[in-house]
Amino acid sequence: MGVCVVSMIALAGSLLAVPVLVFTATYFLWPAALIKTYNWCSRWRRGLQVRCVFWGDYRFCYSQRGVPGPCPSLLLLHGFSANKDMWLPIMQYLPERQHVVSVDMPGHEGSSRTGPEDWSIQGQVDRIHQFVQAVGLDKQRFHLAGSSMGGNVAGVYAAQHPDQLAALTLICPAGLEVPRDSGFVRLLKEMKERGEMRPEDVPLIPHTTQQMEDMLKLCCHRNIVLPKQILKGLLASRLPNNDFYSQVLQEILSEQSVRSLHDSLHLITTPLQVIWGTDDQVIDVSGAGVLQEAHPGCQVELLERCGHAVMLDRPRKAAQLLTDFLSTQDAQTKKRS
Repeated sequence: MGVCVVSMIALAGSLLAVPVLVFTATYFLWPAALIKTYNWCSRWRRGLQVRCVFWGDYRFCYSQRGVPGPCPSLLLLHGFSANKDMWLPIMQYLPERQHVVSVDMPGHEGSSRTGPEDWSIQGQVDRIHQFVQAVGLDKQRFHLAGSSMGGNVAGVYAAQHPDQLAALTLICPAGLEVPRDSGFVRLLKEMKERGEMRPEDVPLIPHTTQQMEDMLKLCCHRNIVLPKQILKGLLASRLPNNDFYSQVLQEILSEQSVRSLHDSLHLITTPLQVIWGTDDQVIDVSGAGVLQEAHPGCQVELLERCGHAVMLDRPRKAAQLLTDFLSTQDAQTKKRS
């Protein structure tokens, strides 16, 4: 009897040891896989499903929660070198009834990687328009929100397709001519003038764990301290894409893209919300004033203790602002009708 009990305990111990060993091996040998697993679990906990849809031969990868209802759907566009999972911290604070869609921007993560014609701001706008039609978001007006590069795309999209939108939220958007350049923008301008835009010198295209840590410090106000293995995992998931990121950066910094949003401001008629971190080191917060001057009636929210990555620094507040703005616009629309 005693032998049986000891055997059962040993068996139970060995079974418990298996997941521990798997986690330990993954943590030290394949940290990038650990990051993917974490994102999968985060999507699952938030009720998000990952799907793909095609427009001809072009594949769009996106995550979605809920179905279209009486309230406008929310489409989220991420920034440069990120992916649809960038919005996960915000999604946990959005109402469960909210139909929300987050798409991988052209060439990023699961969406097709074609050529430079799709990576300029106008090219991305055209592809997002195809995505909107492919998933049926164009059947009723929806709320479009974009951050950084995605904010540039969202703003130009609103200028070109105003009939499709119920509301527009721009979060620290690129594509503006701002009164004050950040240190990051000054660096890019200097590199461009010298004709030395080397990927390894761009803070948003890290090649080492130290550069990965520096990028987080650049984008976030709060001090994010990550174990070295997690930094390795984040870096390992980005390194194979660095050449692509470099090409995208060249496209969005080109003459036809770098001022795309600024040149489209006069065409935006959609109710506009602007969210900007006061400690943004990537794109100076003075850009919020540019948007307010062009659209005096817009709602401007400047977040203290917040950098460029609003979804990491202030996810709960950003979700609240998005929800309140959408609810207000929806109520006004129903009142008018």
